Amino acid sequence: MSDSVTAFAPASIGNVAVGFDMLGLAMANVGDRVFARRTDTPGVTLAEVRGIDGELHPYLSANVEENTASIAAQALWEVYGTEGGVELKVYKGVPLQSGMGSSAASAVAGVVAVNALLKKPLATELLLPYALEGEKYASGGVHADNVAPSLLGGMIFCPRVLLPETIRLAVPDGVSSVLVHPDLQINTAHARKSLARGVAMQQWLSQQGYMGAFITACAASDLSMISKSLKDVVIEPQRKAAVSCFDAVKEAAEKSGALGFSLSGSGPSLFALCETSKAGNLATAMEQACRGQGIQCESWVSPMDAPGAHLVD
Repeated sequence: MSDSVTAFAPASIGNVAVGFDMLGLAMANVGDRVFARRTDTPGVTLAEVRGIDGELHPYLSANVEENTASIAAQALWEVYGTEGGVELKVYKGVPLQSGMGSSAASAVAGVVAVNALLKKPLATELLLPYALEGEKYASGGVHADNVAPSLLGGMIFCPRVLLPETIRLAVPDGVSSVLVHPDLQINTAHARKSLARGVAMQQWLSQQGYMGAFITACAASDLSMISKSLKDVVIEPQRKAAVSCFDAVKEAAEKSGALGFSLSGSGPSLFALCETSKAGNLATAMEQACRGQGIQCESWVSPMDAPGAHLVD
């Protein structure tokens, strides 16, 4: 049993256009880290939270009850912790209010780090309910479309009615995700409250059809069907106006060979799926379109089977 560990949890694409609150995709090369060490002081303490620049974070709280990493870690420790406690340090790598699962990445990294300090660590999939406690604090509801892929990796089907069970879905060969983060912020909890309370039957039927076709097409590596089905006719129309560069970036993505394009979570981040050979050029085109609207941005390219949370040196 180690005295200290550091866990990394990746960012994620929530909803993946077709699966509001039910489908999520892990991203490689961008995420949060949480350092945890055993202490003699009972319970969970939070020493510091640092931002992407390495400085103390100007906005995120270091109060144990107000940070998703410590809330999630505390939920796990209260059930399985023994003598003493743990101290956490959070290192943010995911921008806040970005639509990239920032709060989920912290929560997942927190539980994965603390789990490694238990005398008998739990299997990774059993950590999901505790990570969701942190996400619930940030977003105001229980939805696993960011937490589950961040924890488990790949593309995860995680409807609330099945939780804590989830299904890792097959992903198509030779397809990557491209994620562009405009220098904007959208509060997820506020964005959720602004959504319409109901949808027309035809919208619901269309969206269900697209989701079923998309999942099936991914398993069959049917790129033509992925292109036909990666569509959001319910949530995207309500949210895209909040991202001023949406239309320009979507047009650039489609002209550069994207199989499909939409918001990542509630935005402002935007994602596309494409053949891996086109990913670099697609990322450049999406970035240029965003900057052409006067908005700075950054991008990442990831395989669709990106790994989930894990311990790092």
